[in-house]
Amino acid sequence: MSANPAVMARPAEAFPAVPEWPVCAGRPAWRMSGGEVMSSVESLVEEVPVALIYNGISHAVMLATPADLEDFALGFSLSEGILAAPSELYDVDVVGCADGVEIHLEIAAERFVALKARRRSLAGRTGCGLCGVDSLQAAVRMPAPFPRGAAIAAAAVHRAFEALPARQPLHRSTGAAHAAAWADADGTLAEVREDVGRHNALDKLIGALVRRRFEPRAGFALVTSRASVEMVQKAASAGIGLLAAISAPTAYATRLAATAGLALVGMARAGRLTAYTHPDHLCGP
Repeated sequence: MSANPAVMARPAEAFPAVPEWPVCAGRPAWRMSGGEVMSSVESLVEEVPVALIYNGISHAVMLATPADLEDFALGFSLSEGILAAPSELYDVDVVGCADGVEIHLEIAAERFVALKARRRSLAGRTGCGLCGVDSLQAAVRMPAPFPRGAAIAAAAVHRAFEALPARQPLHRSTGAAHAAAWADADGTLAEVREDVGRHNALDKLIGALVRRRFEPRAGFALVTSRASVEMVQKAASAGIGLLAAISAPTAYATRLAATAGLALVGMARAGRLTAYTHPDHLCGP
């Protein structure tokens, strides 16, 4: 399902006639500037219903950009605690439908039994990470503390953010996609995933890291969004030692990161950044 936005863009339809959803679509619009009105065709990012179906049972429906969905399925399953290890996922099948996309996952029997025991309806919305949670206790999962690995230079964080726009073709085309990226300790970008939802982008990145067997303590993750509680939960569950966000975190996210041992950096822009937890994990001026 991965695709180049420039290749996949085509005129939008209410429901495509074929089960192949584009990642962006052209729509008529009108630009207004200086008292003048000009008609144009704008490239808009797609968000389609994506159903995650485990062993034949639908568990969650999220709105997501239909690209890198195998990575999304694995990352979501791990970051949500449905799987404890990638080896518990036996098979993934992505099926395009007229109404959206179905991802069929075959998982270990014991994990499926646990999933049914905690099953809930999770109606996905863009940017919403707690839809369907039915109790305060279920809203926040406390990750186990973990060692962070070697310190990361502040200059490496800036280097990664400076290189990121060139690796965001979907955002350049539409202006409406978030990115989550993985950088080596020196700030060199290794993996980038985009999605209309910031949580989805991070899940896709986590799935990609697991598939490629990256060592989560040998680099850091960066996101083009704020750092919410769920973003911290997902990063910590993947063993990522440092999460850098272009915007600020929430207060609750900093408390969670501090407890988990996650170094949380925010407001990383224009040559500056703020370390909200574990500043000892950053080195350099």
